[in-house]
Amino acid sequence: MAGQRKIGVLMGGLSAERDVSLRTGEAILTALTDRGHDAWPLFVDRDVDLVLRQARIDVAFLALHGRYGEDGCIQGMLELLGIPYTGSGVLASALAMNKAKAKEVFRLNNLPTAPGYLVEADGGEDLLELHGAFGFPVVVKPCGEGSSFGTRIARDELELEIAVEDALRFDDDVLVERFVEGKEISVAVLDGKPIGAVEIVPKRGFYDFHNKYAGGRTDYHLPARLSPERYRSVLRLATLAHEALGCEGTTRVDLVVSERGNEVILEVNTLPGMTPNSLLPKIAHSAGLSFEDLVEEILKGARLRAHGHRRDRRAVQVGFQGPERRSGFLSDAH
Repeated sequence: MAGQRKIGVLMGGLSAERDVSLRTGEAILTALTDRGHDAWPLFVDRDVDLVLRQARIDVAFLALHGRYGEDGCIQGMLELLGIPYTGSGVLASALAMNKAKAKEVFRLNNLPTAPGYLVEADGGEDLLELHGAFGFPVVVKPCGEGSSFGTRIARDELELEIAVEDALRFDDDVLVERFVEGKEISVAVLDGKPIGAVEIVPKRGFYDFHNKYAGGRTDYHLPARLSPERYRSVLRLATLAHEALGCEGTTRVDLVVSERGNEVILEVNTLPGMTPNSLLPKIAHSAGLSFEDLVEEILKGARLRAHGHRRDRRAVQVGFQGPERRSGFLSDAH
C-alpha cells in the first residue's frame, strides 16, 4: 500500500549533470507524493553515506546522472547499506556508462556500432598518428559523461585536436567514432520490453546539451518516421543492447538509422532523464503511460542484487565475434 515505505529520491550528485539531475529528481518527487508515497528528497554530495544512514529510507529512487550516480558507484554503496534501489545494478551501470566498454560488449554480441578508437590521456601516442587514415567527420566524446557534455563533431585534423582536448577536460579516456549520417532515434525499454521510439531532429547542429534541454531547439517525431520493418528492427536492437549489458528497469537506447537504412547503436542510458524535455517521458506518454504511471513502474523494480535476491532473465550469449581488437580500434559497423 502506498505510503508504507519511506522512499528517498537521490538527486544532485557530483557530475557535470547535477542541474539535470535536480530537475529529474524534483519531477519524480512530485509524482511520488501526488500518488501518496512517503517520498523525501536526498541531495547527493560527498557525504552521501552519512545522509543515507541518517535518512533511514527503505527504498532509493535514483534520479542521478553521470559520474558517481550512473556509473555503479552509488549502486555499490546502496548494496553495502542494504537499501533496494531503482535501475540497473553495479556492473550494468558501470559498463553502460563507459562508452568504450559498452561498445566492446555490443561487438561481442554482434550488435552494430560505428567504427571507433580510444584516446587515453596518458597513452603517449600522437593523436594524428593514432587517427591515421581513419577519415572525417568523426564524433569525439568523453567515455564517462552523459548529456553530450564534451561531445563535438570534428571535420578535419585541427577540429579533432581541439575536440579531443576539450573532451579530456571531462574524462581521461576519449572515444572517437565515425560520424554516421542519418536519423537519430531513441528507444525506451521498460522491464526488458521496448515501449516505443522517438525521432530527434535538432533545428541546428547535432543533439548536444543545449538542443536537449532548451525548449524549441529540437523537433520530436513520435513514433519515429521509419518503415514498419525498420521500426521493429530498432526496437529489437535496443532490447538486445539492454540485455547485452545486463540492464534492468528502464533504459533509453540511442541509435542512428543511416541513409542506407543500417542501424547503429550509440549508447544505453541506465538512468534516463525525467525532466519536462526528456525523451523517456515523451515516449512513455505516446505509449499510454502517464508520467506518474512511469514513475510507479520504475519504483516497482527497486531491489538489491547482492543479497540473495535473484530474478530469472533470458541468457545472453557472449562470445568473440570477428577479428580481435587491434591498433586501438574498437569495432566496425555491420
